[in-house]
Amino acid sequence: MEAPAEHKPLNVLFLCTGNSARSIMAEAILNRAGQGHVRGYSAGSLPKGQVHPYAVDLLRKLNFDVTGLRSKSWTEFAKPDAPKIDFVFTVCDDAAKESCPIWPGQPMTAHWGIPDPAAVEGTEVEKRLAFADALRMLTNRIDIFVALPLRSLNALTLQKQLNDIGKLKASNDNPVSMPS
Repeated sequence: MEAPAEHKPLNVLFLCTGNSARSIMAEAILNRAGQGHVRGYSAGSLPKGQVHPYAVDLLRKLNFDVTGLRSKSWTEFAKPDAPKIDFVFTVCDDAAKESCPIWPGQPMTAHWGIPDPAAVEGTEVEKRLAFADALRMLTNRIDIFVALPLRSLNALTLQKQLNDIGKLKASNDNPVSMPS
């Protein structure tokens, strides 16, 4: 017997062009923060084929589960046997401008743009700080998202909340302690 809809986890797909850093980190963050009620996935329109080593290193240092994280195409989630996606969030500006596949079930969408840490030039310390900053911004947005009464808000109110989360500025994001 299938579980009632209110007991099934809600599924969120985070999209980015390369699916190597931001969307991967968002997947890991949500899978911890969602506590089994909300499940995160990630994909890209032009996946790089590997997860950025700084993203994996940072997630491991913060004791996130990195097993199963991989760079993959968003077409995996448009297949009939894919998980039903309830929400799709783009985390890079390029993916937000692309024509996405038609997702079965018409999930709610929002753009949560985060600067690309993989594009940062400079020293290793500067690059790693960019990854920590992206993780902090994603963590703040995801924490706000999972605190919403997702199953009880009407669609218009929920869509406004999702859009507002994406408009948070870095200076307004709450700090998250990063490893040294």
